[in-house]
Amino acid sequence: MAKPKKRYVCQACGSVTHRWQGQCPDCAEWNTMSEEAPATVFSQKHDLSSGGRALEFVALNEPAELPKRRPTGLAEFDRALGGGLVPGSAVLMGGDPGIGKSTLLLQTAATVARSGGEVVYVSGEEASGQIRMRASRLGLADAPIRLASDTSVRDILTTLHRMEPPALLVIDSIQTMHSDTIEGAPGTVSQVRGCAFELIRYAKENGVALVLVGHVTKDGNIAGPRVLEHMVDVVMSFEGERSHQYRILRALKNRFGAVDEIGVFSMAQEGLEEVSNPSMLFLSGRDEPLAGSAVFPALEGTRPVLVEIQALIVRLQSGATPRRAVVGWDNGRLAMLLAVLESRCGLNFSSAEVYLNIAGGYRLSDPAADLAVAAALVSALADKPLPNGSVWFGELSLAGEIRPVSHASLRVREAEKLGFSKGFGPKDAKAKGGALTYNGLGQLGNLVDRVMGTA
Repeated sequence: MAKPKKRYVCQACGSVTHRWQGQCPDCAEWNTMSEEAPATVFSQKHDLSSGGRALEFVALNEPAELPKRRPTGLAEFDRALGGGLVPGSAVLMGGDPGIGKSTLLLQTAATVARSGGEVVYVSGEEASGQIRMRASRLGLADAPIRLASDTSVRDILTTLHRMEPPALLVIDSIQTMHSDTIEGAPGTVSQVRGCAFELIRYAKENGVALVLVGHVTKDGNIAGPRVLEHMVDVVMSFEGERSHQYRILRALKNRFGAVDEIGVFSMAQEGLEEVSNPSMLFLSGRDEPLAGSAVFPALEGTRPVLVEIQALIVRLQSGATPRRAVVGWDNGRLAMLLAVLESRCGLNFSSAEVYLNIAGGYRLSDPAADLAVAAALVSALADKPLPNGSVWFGELSLAGEIRPVSHASLRVREAEKLGFSKGFGPKDAKAKGGALTYNGLGQLGNLVDRVMGTA
């Protein structure tokens, strides 16, 4: 019998090679190749067309009772999930260390347990005493949650099979779990994949809502094999800056609801508090209009959120290299926008440093923010404030055209509800407001003329 070859698996992307390398050939990460047990090699062909059990098919149009969602007790969490936890579903939640994942899940577990649902909370990172201390600090010590501290999947599943299936099972975290049927240390690709498979199978067979906590890499991606995100039903990201009080729970994948829905929380001494009106959280005090400041009605799923975009232009002496610094927006998109302003509108940014910031630590990915960023840049360059009580939205093309964006009316209604009186956006957008006056702009030059006072 031939000796099985060694195999090395990248712990970042799951790539497999038969010799050790310092750098992964697929994801280019360094020092991530780890030796694992070789895969079983079959030397003979096997006929898989017999010997198994016959499947029972269900007609798609057959009337059946759909599973009822269980509310978590936190409206923002339910919003991101699409209405609550689905029995038999698997949710993967990732986030930076110390961002509040365990706090959010402990609050959720306490609410579900108090409402009569059986809750099991298994931690592989903390002792049960540590969790009880945090629960006492959060005022959750009286919640009937079953706590355990263990990392063996065999022990966890053996215990669960000896009791009634719980309504909610929390595993914190999947990277600390270990199966004695798989070789390798906890956190390796094979261990994470195998442990997650066994836990998800138990949840689906018994109608248990399973929540797995996942570690993240330095790039913000969930650590472990990419297949883990395909195995679960919902992938959520808990985001935020430690220096800011707000936290955003974002759905990246959801088989039971809309993608890109968000829930907004505020970190307080008593734990996470829900923010019902996140627009006020990202807008600073606006008593007087300032140059270089523009308000943009962003859209997160079906929720409009007003954020403030701040720009600063600093003229340099001749010969100095200008700097471009961006916080909360794409650096490459800023470079493209500056090129369009210079080429199509004749503005000069080449001899100036440009600083762009999204207030409140918010991160923008909506292409409709182009017009608001351009308005802030032109306002800072001319040192003239934008019209008081105005919002700006629209996507810019390389030709300097202001292109229409989705849900313009929804953005305008949110701005009007918060007291804004003017809206500027694409010319052919079907945006109508009551007390808010909407102004359509066709070209980027129209924006420059309004800010400079020539229109």
